[in-house]
This record gives sequence, C-alpha cells and structure tokens, in this order.
Amino acid sequence: MKTTSRVEADGFLRAPFAWYGLDEAFTGPRRLMQVGTAADGTVQHGSMGHGDEPSIKSEAGSAEKERFAVVVTVAANPVRRTGDGTGVLDATTVSSAAWLAGSGLLAHTWPASLDHALRDHWLDQQTETAFELADDLDGPAWTTLSLPVDGVPVPFHYRESELGWVLAGSTGEVHIGAYGRGMSAYGLGFSQVKDLGAYGA
Repeated sequence: MKTTSRVEADGFLRAPFAWYGLDEAFTGPRRLMQVGTAADGTVQHGSMGHGDEPSIKSEAGSAEKERFAVVVTVAANPVRRTGDGTGVLDATTVSSAAWLAGSGLLAHTWPASLDHALRDHWLDQQTETAFELADDLDGPAWTTLSLPVDGVPVPFHYRESELGWVLAGSTGEVHIGAYGRGMSAYGLGFSQVKDLGAYGA
C-alpha cells in the first residue's frame, strides 16, 4: 500500500470543499493519491484510490488482473479573479472532472504492443483526444447512467475503451470524476469522505 506523504495529506486537509470517494459498499483498500493546486496554493482538485494500486498497463496479462477505481473531486468554481487580482482563473465544470479522469487513466496505461520510444507520441495523441472528448460530453462517445451520490441518484456521463472507463458528474458543490479498470462502473456509489484517516491521512 502506498504511503501518503505528510505534504500530500496536508493538501487534502487544506481543501475548501468536501472530498468524495466510493461509498461504504466498497470494502477494499483506500488511499490518498494527489492534489492539484492553483498558483496561489489553493487546492483545486484531488484524487483518491480504491482497490489495487494501478500500475502502468505495459503487460496485458497483469493489467487485466487489476481492479481499481480512482475518484477525482474538483471544486465547482465559476470564472474568478486570481488571489493577487492580476488575472482570471478558468471556471471548473463537469468537463474538468471528465478531463482529469481521462488523463488519470492514461497515466496508468501503456499498451503491450507499443514500443517504449513511441509512448510519448501515443500519450500526446491520447491526451488530446481525451481533452476533446471531455469538451463534448453530449457527443456520441458518451452515454449516461445514474449513480448514487450520498444516496441520491445523480446523472453521470460515461464512456469506456480498451484502456478502462471514465465517468463524470456534478453535485453542484463539486464535480466528481472517476476512472478505473476491472471494476464495473455501473455498481459504484459515491459518498462524502467524513474521515480522511480511512485513506491513510
């Protein structure tokens, strides 16, 4: 199990919004992953892992055995001024969560047939595709499904590929993204994290 550094744990504790993870129906291991911050140090988003710690998908056999889901929480922010008043920060949307989830899945993927020298080129192409897909949540690449968030059904945008699955939705207070392999997205539920200690904080 990955040990969370004090710096990482402090980032989760400093967030001005609630974190979300899989609900109590999931009984496997949980862990903090990483947080993303704005230039002024404000925590903007972060991810929490559930199940196996994802490895790079360099061998089809080992990747198929992995069972994991990573939940990404993104602060729901409108367009706003930076802390020093010199610029504007982009608004966050459900697309932001979809993009972070899609790029997170790519970070743990490396097709078995791919030469090492070509991975960066492949990753650039796939990252651009993930960005375009996240920007078109009403497009044909996505379907919709309803999953419980704190016990209340919430609509999510969902897509899957040979790499795994990605989904994204919104509670209004935060945007929730998730990605995974080996666990069915259709059986998931999300809930607000009341105790970061369950994730090793």
